[in-house]
Amino acid sequence: MGGLNIPENKKTIVGVGSALMDMLIKEPDEFMVRLGVEKGGMNLVDQLYIDQLVAQASSVPSFVSGGSACNTAFGVAKLGGSGRFVGKMGNDELGELFKQDLQNNSVDPVLFNSSTPTGRVLSVITPDAQRSMFTYLGASAEMHPTEISLDCFKDAAIVHVEGYLLFNRDLMMAVLKSARDNGSLISLDLASFNVVEESMDILDDIIREYVDILIANEDEAKAYCGQKNEASALNALAENADVAVLKLGPKGSLIAHQDQMMTIAPMGSGEAVDTTGAGDLWASGFLFGMVNGYSFEKSGHLASACGYEVCQVIGAKIPEDGWNRIRKLL
Repeated sequence: MGGLNIPENKKTIVGVGSALMDMLIKEPDEFMVRLGVEKGGMNLVDQLYIDQLVAQASSVPSFVSGGSACNTAFGVAKLGGSGRFVGKMGNDELGELFKQDLQNNSVDPVLFNSSTPTGRVLSVITPDAQRSMFTYLGASAEMHPTEISLDCFKDAAIVHVEGYLLFNRDLMMAVLKSARDNGSLISLDLASFNVVEESMDILDDIIREYVDILIANEDEAKAYCGQKNEASALNALAENADVAVLKLGPKGSLIAHQDQMMTIAPMGSGEAVDTTGAGDLWASGFLFGMVNGYSFEKSGHLASACGYEVCQVIGAKIPEDGWNRIRKLL
């Protein structure tokens, strides 16, 4: 299989989504049982709830810049590509830390400001490497459709949208329309089974009209199309998108394009330490490959390497030795 038809003279990959500081803690399964929350999902909460969880935790959280689309743009820049992130932060210390982290790692920040505190995500990592997220959107939820302009997508080959934007439908539509008006391809990551379940009334129409690359994991695909069988799920994802991706965790991934299906083997053999950011960094490798004219197979292998390396550490930031291993594949 060849690659996609990327807009000529455009190389930038723009992530659009929530500007969130990641707070990471490792806890036993009993911690989640006490909370009565299903593992692996994303739960919208207020700031007080996060503070209370941190107070109950047995460990002190670590802080890194995050948010799904931001992680993807970050990974693109680390691969040597042109990455930009569009989001909204608070006028506070956390927001400045967030912006500085992007600039220090060659990501172009397009960040709108708010008097509301910067958003944050508490990721609870259990011994099976599953991560359960408790999200206070804060300022990130206040990004307004009127703030989205064609300038956000200047030189954008691909605009990568996190599914969490479906919680703000007017904003989602503003992003999709501006990206399309700019002539960019659009990539959508379905983000979480919770998001899919709450957006079923509009998802088909959005994907059919705007989405070129649709990315989902097994839980998200099952929520979207009701299919547990991998091939059936992939076919359902591919019905309305030019490229469909089904991520299978330690089993690798499947890619569909023009009635062809490709199996991408998993990378490495180490046990996952934490799956935080695995899908986001998978997207970094895949979209970077697409923009640079790689085949679907090579793009998939690069994506697999990025997803593997981030699972070997706590959090969504791959250390430099991991990036060096990934770059050797280029």
